Amino acid sequence: MTTRKPIAAATNDSPQSQAAVLWAARRAERAGLPLVILHVVDDRWVAEPYPWIGVMEEAGDRLLQTAAGRVRDAFPISITTRLLTGSIGRSIAKYSAKASMLVIGSGTGHLGGSLADRALQVAASSKVPVAVVGTQDLEGRSGVVVGVDGSKEATQAVAFAAAEADREGDELTVVYAIIAPDRVVDAGLTSTSLAELIAEEERLVLAETVAGLKVDYPGLQVRQVLETERGPVEALVDAALNARMLVVGNRGRGAIQRLLLGSTAHGVLRHLPCPTVITRIQASKNKN
Repeated sequence: MTTRKPIAAATNDSPQSQAAVLWAARRAERAGLPLVILHVVDDRWVAEPYPWIGVMEEAGDRLLQTAAGRVRDAFPISITTRLLTGSIGRSIAKYSAKASMLVIGSGTGHLGGSLADRALQVAASSKVPVAVVGTQDLEGRSGVVVGVDGSKEATQAVAFAAAEADREGDELTVVYAIIAPDRVVDAGLTSTSLAELIAEEERLVLAETVAGLKVDYPGLQVRQVLETERGPVEALVDAALNARMLVVGNRGRGAIQRLLLGSTAHGVLRHLPCPTVITRIQASKNKN
């Protein structure tokens, strides 16, 4: 990799965040990068002179040392810790400028909210990809799955997934789910099924999305999946059940028949099938 920025993993010492730190440490070792373990003390509700601030920070420091101790002996990498304060999602996202990737645990419901909401909040503000890791057994898994929606921005998610799959010698599966017209409703209206015509058009969109991969990664095996019977969330979750990684963009762009990728990412995180990376989609810029 061309950057020496560390991989940053956030923890609250839950089983999910412990799994996230372990996943981040393994990735840092493979990439030859340092690891920074983060913990956020949400002190917004505490008045500044209140003595509980110091108590909370001391507890956070102990938590970080415990988390670092679990992986320090197992991985020959530089491991440091950083205690942050303030809004959890905002603090982690702000720290992303200093990292090459953020890693967080899948979590559970929290005070009426959910980790999916927090992950999307972090991903929307993060400068780097955000990996969300659950407690699934990853032994024997292989392959990288990426979801696309036909937008130019989604090609950046494909680029990340392709580089990941090529680096690890995995197959890349590119999934494009569309909402085609009901075959019964359109029956008899045209001599050729409207659904089939749309599917054929979208196959071209899918092919164009992956067209340049063979040039950049000549040895990469790419499988294209056009899904017309199920929505994006169900299609991606099913495709990634035995995958090593799922990649989606944090937002997308589409017409009436296409779901925004942000909605897809939200749904995927609620049914997390494997470690899922939400890429930071940058708006395409025209260059003269």
